[in-house]
Amino acid sequence: MGSVKVTTQNLEVVRVDAGDTYAYDDAGHLDKREREVKAAKRIFGLLPEDQAEKMMDLWEEFEASETPEAKFAHSLDCVQPLMLNDATDGKSWREHEIKKSQVMKRNAGTAQGSALLMEYVNGILDKNVEKGNLRDE
Repeated sequence: MGSVKVTTQNLEVVRVDAGDTYAYDDAGHLDKREREVKAAKRIFGLLPEDQAEKMMDLWEEFEASETPEAKFAHSLDCVQPLMLNDATDGKSWREHEIKKSQVMKRNAGTAQGSALLMEYVNGILDKNVEKGNLRDE
């Protein structure tokens, strides 16, 4: 397809319908793909066939994160919860005793989408480790 023309917010509808999985919930991620495929087919199936096919292709492109556009969109998708945690002074990270390595793993592909966003991520992580919001091992 070569071009993600759908915002991450539009794709978020699939996640919400599938029962959004907490970023660091390993058990919840086991059947995440299956739940999201089912939700995408149901939601996009409400559209006329040509639009449904296009939306499904775009969603799959985003999920595969192989094109430059999809990599960038994925970077934004990963950075957004990080920004929310930072804005709440690391509340969720502290409550769930999240480690810096867990956040780094979740943002592993961010640099592929944007080196500048990865610099931003590193700054947020360093700040939150210093504040004690993230555990550093």
